[in-house]
Order: sequence, then C-alpha cells, then structure tokens
Amino acid sequence: MTSRPLPRSAPSAQGVAATGVAAFVDALETLPGLDPHGVVLVRHGHVVAEGWWAPYTADQVHLLYSLSKSFTSTAVALAVAEGLLDLDDTVLGHFPELDAEVTDPRARRMRVRHVAAMASGHHEEALDRADALDPADLVRGFLLTPPDAEPGTVFAYNQPCTYTLGAIVARAAGTGLTDYLRPRLFDPLGIGPVAWARHRSGQELGFSGLYARTEDVAKLGLLYLQRGVWQGRQLIPAGWVAEATRAQVSTGVEGKPDWQQGYGFQFWRSRHGFRGDGAFGQFCVVLPDDDAVLAVTAATEDMQAVLDAAWEHLLPALRGGTDGPDADAELAARTAALHLPPVAAAPAPDVAARWDGFAARTAGPSPVSSVQVTALPGGQWRHPRRRRHRGAAERAGPARHRRHLGGERAGRRRRRPAAPGDQRRLDGAGHPALRRRLAADAAPHQRDLRPRRRHGRRLLGHHAAVGRLAGDVVRAARLNGQSPSTTHPCGSTVPGGAAGSLPRIRCAGAGSRTKGRSARLRTTTSAAPPSTELAR
Repeated sequence: MTSRPLPRSAPSAQGVAATGVAAFVDALETLPGLDPHGVVLVRHGHVVAEGWWAPYTADQVHLLYSLSKSFTSTAVALAVAEGLLDLDDTVLGHFPELDAEVTDPRARRMRVRHVAAMASGHHEEALDRADALDPADLVRGFLLTPPDAEPGTVFAYNQPCTYTLGAIVARAAGTGLTDYLRPRLFDPLGIGPVAWARHRSGQELGFSGLYARTEDVAKLGLLYLQRGVWQGRQLIPAGWVAEATRAQVSTGVEGKPDWQQGYGFQFWRSRHGFRGDGAFGQFCVVLPDDDAVLAVTAATEDMQAVLDAAWEHLLPALRGGTDGPDADAELAARTAALHLPPVAAAPAPDVAARWDGFAARTAGPSPVSSVQVTALPGGQWRHPRRRRHRGAAERAGPARHRRHLGGERAGRRRRRPAAPGDQRRLDGAGHPALRRRLAADAAPHQRDLRPRRRHGRRLLGHHAAVGRLAGDVVRAARLNGQSPSTTHPCGSTVPGGAAGSLPRIRCAGAGSRTKGRSARLRTTTSAAPPSTELAR
C-alpha cells in the first residue's frame, strides 16, 4: 500500500513549453467560480508540471465523484481478463435470485456491455426510482425499473448502471472493489491508501465516492495512455483499452462540445483524446496524439471552461516547442507558491442584540403561555431571581399551604389536578418510579430531566412545560433561519446547536403555581433574529 511517485522531469526536457503551462495555471485562477485544488501534467511518462493550491497538498486525497467510474471500469477489465465475467453476459444472469421477479423483457435482455456504456435503455437517470423500489438492494431496484427502449440503443447517464457493474465484479470475485483492485491495480501503480464510500448495503458505490490523490488520477490515465502496460507488465488487456475509450454510444449533450463526442465504457470521448471526469472539476484527460495526461482536481460548476482552457493553452505548449531552462525555473517557482485567496468574512454578529426582544407564544393549552428574551446592558445575561409564586388554588387556601422555590411550608399539602394541557400529575412527582416515567415521557425535548429537591416537587411539571416551550422557541427560530439550542437549569435540554449566550426566559402561566417563574435557557443563533412575535 506504499505510494510511489512518478518520475519527474523539466518541461523542456520532454518538449513542453513552460510558458503555455503557466498560462493554463493562470487561466485556472482567473476562471469565474473555479477553485483549483491540484494539477499534474505528465508527458512521455514523466511529471513535467505539478502544483497544489494551499491549503491543498500533494498528499491529500480528494473525492473524485464520477471519476470513480473509470476505476470501476478498470475492475471490470481485470475481471474479464481473469474469466470471471463476459461483456455479453446478461446482467440478470449474475443475480439468479432475482430471475422470478424481473419480468420486463428489456430488463432481462440487458447485458454487461450495455450498463458499462450507460446504454441500459432508460431515457433518464434511474437512481431515485431504483432506490425507492428497494432501498436495501439497488441492483434489484434497478432491474425492477423497466427500460424505456431496447438496451444498447440510447444513452442516459445512469448511476445504477455503474453500481451494478461494481456489484457484478464483487459477486464474481468474492470481494469488494477496493480489495479486488488493491493487488491488481493500486499496488502495481504505486497508489497509496484510498477510500471508497459505500451504499447502505455495504457495497462500494462504484459510480462515485472514491478518494484518491491527484497524482493517482494521473497514474490511471498513464496506464490507459500506455494501452494497459505498466513498467513492462500488461495489467489490463490492450483490447479493453481500445473498446473502453472509443464511442460505444452517441451522447449529444447540448451546449457542451466535449460531452457530445460519445461515451465508452465509463470513459468520455473528448474533442481531443478521451477522459474520465467527475462533478465539480475532477479530470483525467488522456491525449494519445501528444503522449500526455492531465489530472485536475478542483471545485467548479463550469467543467467545460476547464477543458476549454486546456485546449487553448496546453495543446500549443505540447506541440509548439520549448522555452528553455529559465522558463522551466519560473514555472516551478510559480507552481510552488500556489494558494487560494482567503474567503472574505464579516465580523461575528452580536448574539445578544439579535435576540433582544424576541418573543414566542404557544397556541395550545399549557402552564407556560409565552417566552420573552431580554438582553441586559453589556450583552450579558443575568441570573433571574427566585420569586415566591402561587397558583390560583394556593391563593385560595390557607397561608400554610403556600410554597416557594426554596422549599415547602410545613403543614398538610393539598392534592390538586395537573395544570391544563399537562396530563401528568404534579403531586407525588418526587416518587422515583413516577420521575422515571415523566423523564421518558418528556423526551426528546428534555434530554435529562433531573428535578431538584430545592425546587419543590410540584415544579417538575413546570420544568416539562419550559422544555416544551423551549422547543417552540427552537422551531420558531428555525423557521427564520436560526439554529438555537436551549438548556434549562435542571439539566433538561432542547437540541439545536452548541451552547452560547444566556438569554432569560420568563414563563407566565395562567392559574399555575409557576406564574412569574424565570428560567435561563442557553441559546445560540446563526442568522438574523426572527420576528418579534411568532405563533407555533
């Protein structure tokens, strides 16, 4: 699993004009909406130019997106060479357990070569439909999605085609794609550790998800440039290289000339040579006429612009002679100092100021009717004072029945029903079994319901109400583009973000012994404050 670098050479030693390469680098930096990550140019088997825009580095792996398909295609080539499968096998023949379920005649006639060429007969992407039919088995969902035309006659960029290719190789070889390719491709090419994202079923995606270095991409291109030969050893058949890189089916994507040249076995034809590519600017461009390979990792939505820049600047550099050692040195210094510009950012907003005056109300019956957040001078949040408070039932009774937050007055306690909207009885809340039941009932708004004796037993219902209302605050804030999180002093929390500043929550209950109670909720936000008053 050791990574071995390709040999290096000065551009002029391999007949490459360094000024043309520098112009291509300049173009990558000036194209609107493009963040280049890395570039490697190979000529005559030698790396003649390379560079990574800091903070990206040569040893950093990149998500290759659909460029992963070209590695899956290589796995198919190896399996065909080993006699594990044939391009003219039916897809269904590799999944005999689905024979009784797949009844559509076109799906039954679909062959390995058809899915390798994105010519399954579907007119459009079938990933969502296949996943909806069987989320656990994408191959089954794909085969149960009837093709719209005869397989092999129409092109549609279709992720389940490549996923099915990978599943066929994995089943025929008895191992996953990564393990299958490690001794047959990755190790011989000197490709170090890689990672491949997996479907929920456990299989590598095949159509995306491979993480590898930019130079690893160049090595795959160089293998295909050399018709499957690597250091004198034929790793994949030359016949496969010829078939995989010619147009198996016409494409005709409007507005993109390099996507109108046809599609092979998980490779695109280009106006010049052929390529594997992935979303947002991942490229492995092979130029047989110029004995060159270009590998690019980037972030852009305009992938055609990258190829246009390559044709404009690199083709003349490969065909027009050299500039000499001085230009080589200038290019080396230029590529060694590459970096992405810092991202412009505004100062962090004043959280207290954004939340000052925010209020939310509950629409249904609850012992807590509203929440008011108040910012104090200096942006600090003050601990609320403990207050004596009485519900309507308490005020009607003798003074010895009054209770406050610091404890309970001596005397016989009167039993009363729970507050409106709260079906749990507040009396006897200190009983361990009932406390556990209330804690379970309060989830998820109260993650850790820990009533404290000093609060009084009957205040447990108040804690639950605060938790529910805090949830209303969170939902109301999210509707306005915020991500708050809240924490009650008793330990109950409402999910929503990391802890931040401490607003004050005032709870006013109608006819409840929690009327006038203040509580502190820990809150963070990430956007503008919501409107002054919101209904749930």
